[in-house]
Amino acid sequence: MKKTKIVIIDDHQLYREGIKKILEFEQDFEIVGEGKDGVEAIDLVKKYKPDVVLMDINMPNVNGVEATRRLIETYPTVKVIILSIHDDENYVTHAMQTGATGYLLKEMDVDALIEAVRVVAEGGSYLHPKVTHNLVKEFRRLAETTNANVQDSEKKYEVRRPYHLLTRRECEVLQLLAEGKSNKKIGEKLYISEKTVKNHVSNILQKMHCEDRTQAVVEAIKKGWVDVGHIK
Repeated sequence: MKKTKIVIIDDHQLYREGIKKILEFEQDFEIVGEGKDGVEAIDLVKKYKPDVVLMDINMPNVNGVEATRRLIETYPTVKVIILSIHDDENYVTHAMQTGATGYLLKEMDVDALIEAVRVVAEGGSYLHPKVTHNLVKEFRRLAETTNANVQDSEKKYEVRRPYHLLTRRECEVLQLLAEGKSNKKIGEKLYISEKTVKNHVSNILQKMHCEDRTQAVVEAIKKGWVDVGHIK
């Protein structure tokens, strides 16, 4: 089995150790290095050539965003997942513009961490569901501003479910993705297993030709496939 090589960068040792213990339980993961700031991140990537770097955003010397920018410039194939306490879309946008392909909040659960590492390692991108939710809200706000001259809000957001493309269940999953629900929460809402949810999400991405759930949600909003009135 080819293992995903991971480097963990965070200035809090206890947090690093917690992340390490969680990931070491997965047989397809290998922790090859740990560091406390952006300077060490660059050195560790040079030394170990990891597949994925878990990068804290707030660190001394060189912060996570700047370290990510430098890493991607020198090692364009390395995948970086930002770890942050900030869910503001400005932080997220800035981090992703530097080349990060994942953004997790430190309040994440274990399943989200493991899923994020696997998705990013396979070439996809992953945003914490709460972050996706906030980005969708901002997208909705901009849409409302652009269409401010339209008086009837129902006309602005007429929902046209894509039953020509997705099954009824997949449309339900897509709606809940737009509402920022995690796979676990979607499963609880629809009374199906988390594994089944993952299969539905995979099918949605394939049918919509999207690389990740965030892209699928944005496309769905643009096309009027989800009810933005339920996105609070």
